Amino acid sequence: MGTILVGTASWTDKTLIACGKFYPRGCSSAEGRLRYYADHFPIVEVDSSYYALPSVANAGLWIARTPDDFRFNIKAFRLFTGHQTPAAALPRDIQSALASHFAASAVLYYRDTPREIRDELWRRYEQAIAVLHNGKRLGAVLFQFAPWVKASRSACDHILECRERLARYMLAVEFRHRSWFDAGRREATLAFEREHRLVNVTVDEPQGPSNSIPAVWDTTHPQLAILRLHGRNLATWNLREATVASDRFNYDYSEQELEAFLPSLNDLAAQVFQVHVIFNNNYEDQGQRNAGTLMRLVGGVHRKIRVDDDARDAPS
Repeated sequence: MGTILVGTASWTDKTLIACGKFYPRGCSSAEGRLRYYADHFPIVEVDSSYYALPSVANAGLWIARTPDDFRFNIKAFRLFTGHQTPAAALPRDIQSALASHFAASAVLYYRDTPREIRDELWRRYEQAIAVLHNGKRLGAVLFQFAPWVKASRSACDHILECRERLARYMLAVEFRHRSWFDAGRREATLAFEREHRLVNVTVDEPQGPSNSIPAVWDTTHPQLAILRLHGRNLATWNLREATVASDRFNYDYSEQELEAFLPSLNDLAAQVFQVHVIFNNNYEDQGQRNAGTLMRLVGGVHRKIRVDDDARDAPS
């Protein structure tokens, strides 16, 4: 039976810090908050790496501030996942290198970015996550693809490039267009993930829009399964006026809703080495409260990593 680890997406959301409901009074430093978080949960998802490249220095600090058995899942940089990327989000030296191609205010897409720049961005991203990997703290690298990345040969080719670029790491894939799991495509998508050792990400999210997918409770990698919970707030799912993520993912799961996940989670745990459950509902302390409740329901698993955890560090 695999271990179920429960945590949240990020530990520094603005509304979480501002509400004062999770971190105690006086816990106001970056170090203090991560240490406090790691005292309560065994895993966290790094979301800042989507908005900007992670740094070697920060990866080292994350290791120093958490227990040896703590795990980090880390999101792929936005350019790699098909999202529009402001030139200003790139390192300054790369912005300078791009100046002859694009204006400083330009928005870039992967296919339009010069190959040598893409190569350098991949090199720097890998350099940072290697610190976590070599320190045996890295869980999975999460590729949350843009909603307009539809099921197609070109999309699959790009995913295979991502797989090749990060060949020694565990990669997890979250699709955000329903075409990947339409009735005629579902099995082909799962087969593709299995063939290329990609972890299928099961999601809980509002249903109906084209940028929503169903909860697909299938495993595609023997080492890992991931459940990400985005909440069920359909009214805010595509909120045009949203300025921060918490505007969209404002949802508080009831204990009854969380209990309903237990049979499926146990089924996943029977098939894989480890299950990661990440709460992405992030208004104030919703994610932390809900994660704490689910940990209690699944048996209070905190930082109980199995002795043979190093097996998961094999190339994926």
